[in-house]
Amino acid sequence: MTLPIHREGYPFIALFAAVNLLAFLFAAWLGWVLLPVTVWCVAFFRDPERHAPEGDDLIICPADGRLLPIVEAVPPAELGLGEEPRPRLSVFMNVFNVHVNRNPVSGSVVAQAYRPGRFFNASFDKASIHNERMSIRLRPDGRGETHDLAVVQIAGLVARRIVCDLTKGQGVLRGARFGIIRFGSRVDVFLPQGTEILAGPGSRVRAGETVLARFV
Repeated sequence: MTLPIHREGYPFIALFAAVNLLAFLFAAWLGWVLLPVTVWCVAFFRDPERHAPEGDDLIICPADGRLLPIVEAVPPAELGLGEEPRPRLSVFMNVFNVHVNRNPVSGSVVAQAYRPGRFFNASFDKASIHNERMSIRLRPDGRGETHDLAVVQIAGLVARRIVCDLTKGQGVLRGARFGIIRFGSRVDVFLPQGTEILAGPGSRVRAGETVLARFV
């Protein structure tokens, strides 16, 4: 069996492997000490296949990790979703989670905006406001503007690169890959009002598989 690897990982894996090999040549004990770090690097960039559950009304989790407390919050202003608070579901990804992000719904990208910022611990609530982020506004197929939702990739304490493959106007498929955040981070989902939330705080969630909510 082979372990699928995201393309962003190959340069890092090559670097870690080269350093590990040099360490073995210098001193066997040092090579063995560094080997778990190289294995971790390979595991960090793993990109397993996922199969989204069926149901046009379902909103699927975009990231692996732990669901933080659900709060009412105003979505990023750059997306044009207004100043009315919405339910915000936040997924915290530690350095051992799969970091490939997936689309929560099928539809189209209405707006997209990058904003530089700080690098607070992604588990802190202030990370949603102050940290570097990539914000995406999605419109689900067959639904109007009132059903638009936002997905926000947020850099964390050690995350220094947000990768998003989406562009404005692009069509997306629920459960399909759309990006990755390197080395620990957070993904927020801002839901339209009236959405039925099905996942609870503290639960372990998986990108492309766990149902977060559904349209009613």
